[in-house]
Amino acid sequence: MFFNFIIVVILTAAGLVVAAMTIARLVGPRSFNPQKGEPYECGIPTRGQSWVQFRAGYYLFAILFLMFDIETVFLFPWAVVVAETGTYALISISFFLVILILGLAYAWRKGALEWK
Repeated sequence: MFFNFIIVVILTAAGLVVAAMTIARLVGPRSFNPQKGEPYECGIPTRGQSWVQFRAGYYLFAILFLMFDIETVFLFPWAVVVAETGTYALISISFFLVILILGLAYAWRKGALEWK
């Protein structure tokens, strides 16, 4: 019974995605202007190659930002109901924070937070 429900949910999701893409393709405006395919940023046309490699520091900062952003997403609801949840919730969130602090300490030790 449960697996039937999961299959129905997956098929419904896939059907809605296909329907949305089909409707967008049929109804959406089309432009075959070659200038539409050019990269464009801040009103300034690009010069040279648009495919440039970025330093790994950008990716590390993005991952660290996501890590602490997710921390906030989990901590806020926990803080709202902390009085009602008891000791188990305190232990769970403490374990969660210890893992995040260890991740931050590892990134700090590896030099991921230094901008060179």
